[in-house]
Amino acid sequence: MNYRILIVEDDIGIAEGIMEQMKKWGLEAKAVCDFHNVMKEFVAFQPHLVLMDISLPFMSGYHWCSEIRKVSTVPVIFVSSASDNMNIIMAVNMGADDFIAKPFDQNVLVAKVQALLRRTYDFAMSSPIIEHKGAMLNTGDNTLTYEDNKIELTKNEYRLLLTLMQNRGKIVSREKLMEALWQSGDFVDENTLTVNVGRLRKKLENAGLHGFIITKSGVGYTVG
Repeated sequence: MNYRILIVEDDIGIAEGIMEQMKKWGLEAKAVCDFHNVMKEFVAFQPHLVLMDISLPFMSGYHWCSEIRKVSTVPVIFVSSASDNMNIIMAVNMGADDFIAKPFDQNVLVAKVQALLRRTYDFAMSSPIIEHKGAMLNTGDNTLTYEDNKIELTKNEYRLLLTLMQNRGKIVSREKLMEALWQSGDFVDENTLTVNVGRLRKKLENAGLHGFIITKSGVGYTVG
């Protein structure tokens, strides 16, 4: 399996050195470019493991680790020169799986990455996340996360949202949405679909996602 490693490190020399070392061991590595929005790059890359510095521009590594933990259980290793006990405790409390102090030996880093990948993915694959307009649908636990809200979805609400978000940018016909609900074991007619969409739309609006589902009269629905 080709594992993907996301490197959240603002020192270009260190980031490039880690990428080069990871590639030598057959790992696909990418360094974050936009430190304003690390989560956008996280969702786009879908990494199997994250290497995270603590001191970063704009927001700290603690902040980004906390944001990742809202939507994913992907392993996170902190790599930092701030290796006193307090920072290590903070990292663990924020959801980190390991901590490596700078300066570090590249071989030790690779060994720790490989060990954590084996431990994690021998048991289960990470759950992919679908993102649209800041809303993140976690297909592992059927929840939607938006800002600080974690929204629990019913079986039908999840199927509807999954179908719409998988087809973002397109209009999804009512027939296709009904087929998606049939897969959950329920027979759905036109009226039932309308009711389900209405309930889902209200739930999303209560969480701050106004206008997320748009009705295309006589055709179907899309996500705005």
